[in-house]
Amino acid sequence: MTEFIRKRTANAKNDILSGLTVALALVPEAVAFAFVAGVDPLVGLYAAFMIGLITSIFGGRPGMISGATGALAVVMVSLVAEGNALGAEGEQLGLYYLFATVVLMGIIQMLAGVFKLGKFVRLIPHPVMMGFVNGLAIVIFLSQLGMFMTYEDGKEVWMHGPKLWTMIGLVALTMGIMFGLPKVTKKLPEALIAILVVSAIVIFGNLDVATVGSFIRDGGGEGLKGGLPSFQTDIFNKVPFTWETLKFIGPYALILAAIGLIESLMTLNLIDELTETRGNTNRECLAQGGANIVTGLFGGMGGCAMIGQSIINIKGGGRTRLSGIVAALALLGFILFASGLIEQVPIAALVGVMFMVVIGTFAWSSFRIMNKIPKTDLFVLILVSGLTVVFDLAIAVIAGVIVSALVFSWENAKRIRARKRFKDDGTKVYEIWGPLFFGSIKAFNDKFDAKNDPDKVEIDFVESRVSDHSALEAIFNIVAKYEAEGKTIKLKHLSEDCKALMYKASPKFREVIVEAIDDPRYHLAANPEDFPKPLSDYKL
Repeated sequence: MTEFIRKRTANAKNDILSGLTVALALVPEAVAFAFVAGVDPLVGLYAAFMIGLITSIFGGRPGMISGATGALAVVMVSLVAEGNALGAEGEQLGLYYLFATVVLMGIIQMLAGVFKLGKFVRLIPHPVMMGFVNGLAIVIFLSQLGMFMTYEDGKEVWMHGPKLWTMIGLVALTMGIMFGLPKVTKKLPEALIAILVVSAIVIFGNLDVATVGSFIRDGGGEGLKGGLPSFQTDIFNKVPFTWETLKFIGPYALILAAIGLIESLMTLNLIDELTETRGNTNRECLAQGGANIVTGLFGGMGGCAMIGQSIINIKGGGRTRLSGIVAALALLGFILFASGLIEQVPIAALVGVMFMVVIGTFAWSSFRIMNKIPKTDLFVLILVSGLTVVFDLAIAVIAGVIVSALVFSWENAKRIRARKRFKDDGTKVYEIWGPLFFGSIKAFNDKFDAKNDPDKVEIDFVESRVSDHSALEAIFNIVAKYEAEGKTIKLKHLSEDCKALMYKASPKFREVIVEAIDDPRYHLAANPEDFPKPLSDYKL
C-alpha cells in the first residue's frame, strides 16, 4: 500500500504547480472563445471547469487538458445566431439551443467510444493533420478581426483614428510580453502576465477601450456574475423536443462531435509522443462525451482537448490526472472569487492572446516542406486548410482523408504487374506482382489474352495480395474466360484467407486452385553440414 501511494505521489509537486499554471492560462482563452461563440464569458469558463475536471478524472490520457476551444466556438457562432432568430428579441433562445446541442454532441461522442471508433484516428494522414491545425489557426485569426469593429450611429463599422491605434498598440503590447517573457523566465505564465500588465495600463491610465464588462453589456448582458454552475431547467422549458428541433441541432451536434473527437484524439497522439506513453482513445471518447453531456446540462458551451494548454502542462511537468484536476479546481476558484476582476480585462488583451495562440497553432513548417513532399500531399494540406476556413474542421478533415485514400488507391492501382514466362511443357505462367483490389482490377484484366494463350495457363500470386471482393470477382471472371475458350487454368500461391473466400464463393475454384505447393520465397536448409553449431544455438 505504501509503495502504491509513493508511486502515485512521486510527481505531485510538479502536477500541482503545472496545474496552477494551466488554470491561469485557461481564464483568458475560455473568455475569448466564449466571445467567438457569441455567448456570455461565464459559459466558456463553466465549460473549461467542468470538461477539464471530468476528462482529467475519467479520460484516457493523463496530463491532457480539455476545455472550451476555438475549433468548436467557430461552429457555435451560427448555431447561436440561428437559435436567437427563432425566439423573441432578447430571449437568448440560441443559448439554450446551444446547451441542447452540446448534450446531443456528448451522446454522439459516447457512442463513438462504445463502438470503439477512437482507433480510426490512426487513419488521418499527416498532411491532413497539418492542414487541420493551419485551418484552425486561420479561422481563429479571422474570428478576432470582428473585435476591431465598433458602433457608430447604430451601425457596426471598422475602428479608425485614435481608437484603432490604441487597440493595435495594446494588442501588440500583449503579444510582445507573451513573446519576450519566456525568454527571460519560464516560471511565469506569459498569457496571464500580459493580461495583467495591459489591464493595469488601461485601468490606471483611464483609457477608453472596450473591456469584458462593456462587451457583455453591449450585448445585452448584466455583467459577469461568478457562481457555481446550476442545472439548466430552461433547456426543457424553452427548447421544444420535436422533430424540427432535432433537424436543427442534429447537424451541428454531429459536426461538433466530430471536431471535438478529432482534435482530442490528435492531441492525445501528440501527448503520447511527447511522454513516450500510450493513451486510451476509446476511453477518451467516452470521457469527452460524458463531460459534454454534463456541461450542456449545467450551462457550459462544450469543449474538447486543448493542444496549447496540454503542451503547457506536459512541459511544466504535469504527468498524472492530478495536474488536470488542480487546473479545473483552480479555475473554479477564479470563477467564484475573481469574476469582478475579469470584467475589467480589456478586449485588446484577449485579442493579443488569441493572436499568439494563432501563431503557436499554425504549422509554419508546412512552408518549408512544400517543395519536399509529394504534390498530392501538398494538395491535401492546402485543401484541408481551405475547407476549414470555408466550411468547418469536420468537413475539411473528412474530405482530406477521402482524397488521401483515393490518391493512395490510385498509386497502388498502378503497381500491378504481370511477368510472363513459359514452362518446358508449353504452359504459360503469369507471375502477378502488386496489390490486387478494386483500383487495380482493370490493369489486371488487361494482362491476359485468353484467346491467343496456349491450352495450359498458370497464374502465380506469390508476390501479390488479393485484397477485396472486387479482386475475387476479377479472378473468377478470368477463370471463366479461359474455361470458355476450352483451356485449362490453375491458380497458385493464393493466401489461406483468399482461398477460403473463393471456395465459399464458388465450388468451381476447388478445381483450379493448386493446394499442395510450397511457397518458393521461404526455404529452410536441413543439411547438418550447413550448421557448424547445434540448431538450438541459432536465433531463427
